[in-house]
Amino acid sequence: MEQRIHFVTLATPDLDASREFYREGLGWEPLADVPGEIIFFRTGPGLVLGFFEEEKFRADVADAVSSTSTTGVTLSHNVGTPEEVDTLVNAAVRAGARLVKSPRAVPVFSGYHGHFADPNGVVWEICHNPGWSIDATGRVHLGPAG
Repeated sequence: MEQRIHFVTLATPDLDASREFYREGLGWEPLADVPGEIIFFRTGPGLVLGFFEEEKFRADVADAVSSTSTTGVTLSHNVGTPEEVDTLVNAAVRAGARLVKSPRAVPVFSGYHGHFADPNGVVWEICHNPGWSIDATGRVHLGPAG
């Protein structure tokens, strides 16, 4: 198996809230949208983020999970500057997100980040990490700043 993920699918108790937040609030374009069931968003080359109505999610995984909570998980979006972190966190809050942690410096990697939770509680980190880069082949590199 290749070291790769193509889909991240999260169960959601309120699919309509997810649709409105990501589509209307953040301006994301759906890749596929099945009302009452699931919505997918292309989030990068070969990567899709899906929100699946929780009852249908449980049925799809043959009731392998009893809880569809997304606690203990963060999704992260890296940007080029600390100012972009501020802009995106503020935009998410205006779109209906709950502020989890105001943007601030992160000395351990000379970066800057903030967190918000979407209407279903999915926690996002918006981060500026000067050591983060993606090469021409699409591989991620983490290293010292500069």
